[in-house]
Amino acid sequence: PRFLVRMLCDLEDHVSKSLADKASFKKLKPAQGRALNRMKLNLKKFCEKYRGIMDEYRKNPVVSSESSSSSSSSSESEEENDSDDSSSSDSSSDGSSSASSGDKKKKATADSDDSDSDSDSDSGSDSDASSDWAESSDSDSSDSESEAGGAGELKGRARWLKRTTVVKEKVEKDKAGRSEERKRAKEEAAKLKAEQEAQKAEEGEIKEEDLTPSLIQKKTLEIVSSRGRKGTDAKALLGQLEALSKLATRFGPRVEIPVLMHVITAQFDMQRTIDDFMDTPTWRSCAGYLERAGSILGDEKEGWKIGAMTAEDDELASDMMMATMGKAGKMKSGIMSGAGGAMAAMSTEEKLINPHTGEVETEDERMERLRLEREANMSEEELKTIRVPGSLSLFLSRLDEEYNKSLQRISPHSIDYVVRLQDETKLRELLGIYQKYYQRVDSASDAAMLAELRVEHMYYRHDSIVKAVAEAQDTSAADGNTSEEMTDLCTYIYQHGTDRQKTRAMLCHIYHHALHDRFLEGRDLLLMSHLQETIPIAGDIATMILFNRTMVTLGLAAFRLGNIWDSHQCLSDICSGRVRELLAQGVSTGRFSDKSPEQEKAEKRRQIPYHQHINLDLLEACHLISAMFLEVPNMASAGDNDRRGRVLSRTFRKYHDMYDRQVFTGPPEQTRDFVMTATKALLKGDWKKCAELLKSLECWDLVPGDNGAEEIKKMLGENIKQTGLRTYLLAFSAQYDSLSLSQLCEMFEMTK
Repeated sequence: PRFLVRMLCDLEDHVSKSLADKASFKKLKPAQGRALNRMKLNLKKFCEKYRGIMDEYRKNPVVSSESSSSSSSSSESEEENDSDDSSSSDSSSDGSSSASSGDKKKKATADSDDSDSDSDSDSGSDSDASSDWAESSDSDSSDSESEAGGAGELKGRARWLKRTTVVKEKVEKDKAGRSEERKRAKEEAAKLKAEQEAQKAEEGEIKEEDLTPSLIQKKTLEIVSSRGRKGTDAKALLGQLEALSKLATRFGPRVEIPVLMHVITAQFDMQRTIDDFMDTPTWRSCAGYLERAGSILGDEKEGWKIGAMTAEDDELASDMMMATMGKAGKMKSGIMSGAGGAMAAMSTEEKLINPHTGEVETEDERMERLRLEREANMSEEELKTIRVPGSLSLFLSRLDEEYNKSLQRISPHSIDYVVRLQDETKLRELLGIYQKYYQRVDSASDAAMLAELRVEHMYYRHDSIVKAVAEAQDTSAADGNTSEEMTDLCTYIYQHGTDRQKTRAMLCHIYHHALHDRFLEGRDLLLMSHLQETIPIAGDIATMILFNRTMVTLGLAAFRLGNIWDSHQCLSDICSGRVRELLAQGVSTGRFSDKSPEQEKAEKRRQIPYHQHINLDLLEACHLISAMFLEVPNMASAGDNDRRGRVLSRTFRKYHDMYDRQVFTGPPEQTRDFVMTATKALLKGDWKKCAELLKSLECWDLVPGDNGAEEIKKMLGENIKQTGLRTYLLAFSAQYDSLSLSQLCEMFEMTK
């Protein structure tokens, strides 16, 4: 429409004028200035399609205004005619109000049709006088739509025109065909990816006739440089390094061991978080690579040893990396040289000349020549020293940690756990090989660390179990005597280890003594080391857990030997409550636990593997029975009037009072019920029933040793007789003036 063109031109002139006046533009607020700039951009975008009409208007603005005025006047006359016609139709419809409702509707439609025809004729005559009919109808319809505010409501003549609706047919989608297309596209994408990977593998493959030690080192550094980058496949990188390790075998330890170190590092990189553990095949593969390196380093005749990387080695590695970068490396060196050096480095190809022969050589040939020259200038000791990144002792420590984490995650009641335990023998052999190597190269700290790991894999194993396992595996350690080996390892740690290693070795040594019923040796070590005084302030939770396990084992050893007082002293602190948490054999999952998620995860990581657990039923039986032997005579001597005078075991008294308050007591089911029932019988003087109840416990079959269960039952019978006799004398001493020794011996089946 004409008026729209005029408005666009005026608006464009106004915006340009406002922006040209810099002084007034600076006085505007920031929001107003941004709005003006936004209006300029929107107006420019909107006026692009009307640019030709706007240019004509700017050339002849007077003619355009006259035509617009005439068109506006014609539109006004048409609107007047429409209003007259509508009023006449309204009057005619009002006049026919006496008819029925159906007749009214028919007449109203007829009148509206007549009024439409009249208005059409009138508008036709008006359009002949002013302008074309089509132009006026277009302007009327555009005005009505603009007045409706974009709501789609039609007014005037356009409201009664016939409209054609286009019905779109619903196209049924072929779901089966689409699924087949997606499946086909996935197969093609997988095939293309496999082809690309195969092509990359072919490009990176090294021909055997072109193999040199320097080329293997170059390829290794090229692969290792992509570690940790975004989009790098860790499994593919590990596969490439493993392939290189097989190729490096033919060139000797100086080439093979560095590649093996990178392979082991890549295997440890597969675990992204601290809670992830290495699966069994990967662990065994890593142990195999360490065993291969250990077989080379353990040969005393060859005298190979490893050393840390020096500054010269780092510089050589960086040179190799620059060589592998190709043009990128040349460009970088050109940029560092000065302006214009980058383009020159890219455009010219550097020719390498052998200074000895004067012939042209490749980059690989040059690196191999420099390697041979460097090795020729080395001494015998430098040739036997292999410079590698990383530390083998730390690798072994990490391997031991991964082994323990896998035992924590695997279900202990599955066959996988039993199969996993078979790898412990291989791990101990590896630790022994590398300990001997570090002792040979005078690295006492690393040797002490590996000795401490060996001790932690030996201290909890009874000689009978070691003998049975050795016979099953047909190994040379069939005698099953580990006390001498344990003593040698602990002595070496006492001499060369850190404070933490010495503490843990001492606790393991005490545990091993107590496990084999050497209670006095273990007690003397504990008292001489003063560990019971320093452990509470150590701050190492793992060492505290090991101390708790050692004290419990000492208490069990004292109980097996019949030292009831010592057994009760060792067991009373730990068995008072939260035994599982103190021994790291379970996590408390109470409703009102105040532990954070991080604390729960840390506690789960500290859990002891299942095969190292101490049976809690056996522990509870020994603690309660030792408390019974002490408390029953004490309770009998105090009498009924003073039952709370002197308490030796609060835990035992609490359980006994709970048992007495029960209205109905059925047959004993748990270990605690057996001990409480036996206590009640012993207080009445029925020592035979007490012995029968305590000897019937199934937990005595878990006592280690050849005849451990029979010996402990025999010890129980003797102590029950003695305790019964003491209880009888203390309880009924007021009723007797004198007692017959022969009668007492007959009553309690004891000798004089």
